[in-house]
Amino acid sequence: MAELSDDYEIRRFPAAVDGEPGYPEAERWVKAVSFGFHESTRTPEHVAKSLQTYRADRRIFTGAYQTREVAPGSFPAEVPVATFGTMRKTLNIGFGRMLETQLVTAVTVRTSHRRRGLLRRMMSEDLALAKADGVAMAALTASEGSIYGRFGYGVASFERTVTVDTSARFSLVHQAVGRVDVAEPKVLLDVAPEVFARVHRLTPGSVDRQEWYRQLASGSLGRDGKEDPAVKVALHYGPDGGVDGYVSYKFLGWETEPHTMHVVDLVAATHEAYLELWQFLAAIDLIERITWEEAPLDDPLTWALADPRCIDSSDSRDMLWLRILDVVPALQARHYPVDGRLVLEVLDPLGLTAGTFALAVSGGKAAVERVGPEADPDLTLDVSALSSIYLGAVCPVTLTAAGRIREHRQGAALRARGLFAVERAAHCLTHF
Repeated sequence: MAELSDDYEIRRFPAAVDGEPGYPEAERWVKAVSFGFHESTRTPEHVAKSLQTYRADRRIFTGAYQTREVAPGSFPAEVPVATFGTMRKTLNIGFGRMLETQLVTAVTVRTSHRRRGLLRRMMSEDLALAKADGVAMAALTASEGSIYGRFGYGVASFERTVTVDTSARFSLVHQAVGRVDVAEPKVLLDVAPEVFARVHRLTPGSVDRQEWYRQLASGSLGRDGKEDPAVKVALHYGPDGGVDGYVSYKFLGWETEPHTMHVVDLVAATHEAYLELWQFLAAIDLIERITWEEAPLDDPLTWALADPRCIDSSDSRDMLWLRILDVVPALQARHYPVDGRLVLEVLDPLGLTAGTFALAVSGGKAAVERVGPEADPDLTLDVSALSSIYLGAVCPVTLTAAGRIREHRQGAALRARGLFAVERAAHCLTHF
């Protein structure tokens, strides 16, 4: 545990809504987060709306506060110099299995208070508390890629930004089985969570969504804290007439060339819904380009296009970072597609779950036990590497080639690749 000087104290408290005793403290915490992420100062109305969604998610706020006298004219001592937020949601760990996960968000440290051990103290204490509470996994999405490996996090899923040419070049090799129609955006306040729940059950790497997402998709609450009247919505109806997908989108303006529609949120519970929502987007009059920032790497759209070069994509970027807090329950929670046995020597920079563990899989079920130091490991790896391969999106053979995994028995990394495979490509549509 990092030492923290007497100049700071750490406080934890739940999100509060306007009118509750804890609201002023929560309001100042939100102000510090906005400052840390270089946002414009939020209006009181924006803060109040944000805190309503945070309260619905049962977020816990952590702040580091100065105990000594602050400099004249600077933020008062009641405004935290470092922030750290958490909430608990389910993570799909493959084959429809869900694992309660500690989501870490809103991590900031004011420039003038860095290198004081504040982040290490908040992170270490929070992860230890979550483990003690029986939570075996933590997750975050990182604004910087060099920070979180030292706390045991590893990249576990990826995403990309796509620009799709929807001019005459666009043609899908797909015969529609359902239909798409426009709808009033506010219907997504009810429909979006229902459709996403289906997608969540089907998609490894999916994280259950926070309250804000239905507000965003419906145009009820934009990123600026105001209603977004530019948002439009279309629903996909399957063969049975039920809604099994939706897209929320907005026009980027006539001054943008070529004329472009931007996807705010696209969620489809069936392969057909996904392709038919794209057919709808491509058919919108006067639009020649669609952009989407949360597209999967392994995208069926690419293979359904008569001309795959209609898609211009960015390089992949990391999305979901995982951090195993307790190896035994985390590995036992998974289903495994093949039988096999591995002995894993796990290193942990925070000491939460270091040790050597025998993983034995039979009929898809795992028996995991901690073994003594005399056991010869098949693989030695940091908990960050184990967290990366947990969802099958990162290949242990590749991590071995990179020096992140040490293979003691030839073929052990390949065996791990088979064991940790999931039924479809991992993808996370939930930023937090």
